[in-house]
Amino acid sequence: MSSPLTLDNELRKLVESRLEQTLKGIEDTLRQIVEKQSLTPEELKTHLESFQESFNILFQKWNLEILYTIFLKNTIGFGELKKILTADSRTLSDKLKILRKHGYILRNVSEGPPLRVDYSLTVQGKNTVLLALPLLYYSRPC
Repeated sequence: MSSPLTLDNELRKLVESRLEQTLKGIEDTLRQIVEKQSLTPEELKTHLESFQESFNILFQKWNLEILYTIFLKNTIGFGELKKILTADSRTLSDKLKILRKHGYILRNVSEGPPLRVDYSLTVQGKNTVLLALPLLYYSRPC
């Protein structure tokens, strides 16, 4: 039976291998787009700048934590989300509104009694969580 340290190393190697494949695929796709559309560096910069707002939203305090928590729970109520994140109600409410406005989460209200509000990820939200993982993994201090 393998020790926990061995298992951790095996999982780390598996994760890194899969992330390398994903990153290689993204790099190949980006190079193909640039070549097929004959984009200059300036044109590519302009296209990438159009993503700036989404990037800024994702990396504001709480937003990725909210998305990852919803991802792990599939569907979660406001109270449980608040408890897990230890965020105050107003902050959490504001962040959820922003994430919903930008298409990352769905808000489902179940008529009561009692009234219940649940949150889940949209396809965009799920894909964003999954794609943010390599960025977070490789940007951490070594």
